[in-house]
Amino acid sequence: MMTPQAFFERAAQLDTADRLAPLRAHFHVPPGVIYLDGNSLGLMPKAVPARLAHVATGEWATGLIRSWSQAGWFDLPMTVGDRIAAIIGAGAAQVAVGDSTSVNLFKCLAAALHLRPGRPVILAEGNNFPSDSYMAAGLAELVPGTQLQFLEPGEDLAARLNRDGHRVAVVLLSHVDYRTAAVRDMARVNALAHAAGALVLWDLSHTTGAVPCDLSGTGSDMAVGCSYKYLNGGPGAPAFAWIAPSMIEQVQQPLAGWMGHAAPFGFTRDYQPAAGARRLVCGTPQVLSLVALDEALKIWDQVDRAALFAKSRQMTQFFVEAVQALCAPHRLRLICPSDPMHRGSHISFDLDEGGFEVMQALAARGVIGDFRGPVTMRFGFAPLYLSFREVAQAVDHLKVILDTREWDQARYRVRGTVT
Repeated sequence: MMTPQAFFERAAQLDTADRLAPLRAHFHVPPGVIYLDGNSLGLMPKAVPARLAHVATGEWATGLIRSWSQAGWFDLPMTVGDRIAAIIGAGAAQVAVGDSTSVNLFKCLAAALHLRPGRPVILAEGNNFPSDSYMAAGLAELVPGTQLQFLEPGEDLAARLNRDGHRVAVVLLSHVDYRTAAVRDMARVNALAHAAGALVLWDLSHTTGAVPCDLSGTGSDMAVGCSYKYLNGGPGAPAFAWIAPSMIEQVQQPLAGWMGHAAPFGFTRDYQPAAGARRLVCGTPQVLSLVALDEALKIWDQVDRAALFAKSRQMTQFFVEAVQALCAPHRLRLICPSDPMHRGSHISFDLDEGGFEVMQALAARGVIGDFRGPVTMRFGFAPLYLSFREVAQAVDHLKVILDTREWDQARYRVRGTVT
């Protein structure tokens, strides 16, 4: 049976061979913290505060209104979008950055209904991140005749589309499941939907910067995603939206704000959408958030993405093997796919007794993950800054907490607003 020492020795070997290890130096890593929550909020890149200070004290304080042109503020939704495009398999000037993932979902779902008239159904996965379903439900209530239907867990998409596909305008799915980390076959799903005449809207929130994604190469239609997880854009960083160039000029999105107008400073009464993805921009760009994200994304110019995705798979597998070997008596149930090629960059274990408390006990020891009710403990692995030694240390802490029932204390049962 593998011992903790054996896993630490293996971690040392993996760290020695890790060509991405120098990237850690670009991030502020709080002392005494093992951060396994990059799938919820990434670490802060060290260069971001200086960039924000420059924009605040120079471009804003001195440049004032002139900075919209002179400092390129007006173009930020598209220039930042180009940095993201390279990571998700999109082309230049195809990704618009702004608003939240939820707002961008609403835009794209409405656009899909317009592009597929006579098809009243939004088909959404039933176990998706709740905000996706909430936005789809809200839109369905606003558009007469629109129906939100769910693809239930375990239900076969092909069979569902064979039966009801003629009524489906758009299929709404997450590429990586937020609980189980299961990765959907993007090309296969796109082909199934297209054969039925439907579109697909992908939520890439747990994909971008964590697993390979090729929107163009898989024949995708639409995608949205957040930028504060593996892209490290900061809390509340603006989200992105992409619509295939083959249909973008036909798109009418309902939030026709002035910054998505073809000539926003023409101040005409009638709305004329800008060419391409710029029409997905709505209101005034969030400059401070956008420049923080822009600075964070510069790190990706140095990233070998194939090596990063390989490290992600290797790291999650190392964690799973260590937990299953060292914490076996405690009935932790892996709810992720066992094959690392079929899962994202987070690992989830269900624990019927004390899951929330265990995560709180880990946090007290400096190991930060998160909990998703009712019983799921979730651990995220950001290969840009995480070491294998830290992963081994996290498992060692977990073993001690479980073996000694350290988690079984009143202070760990107190639940705050955010878990």
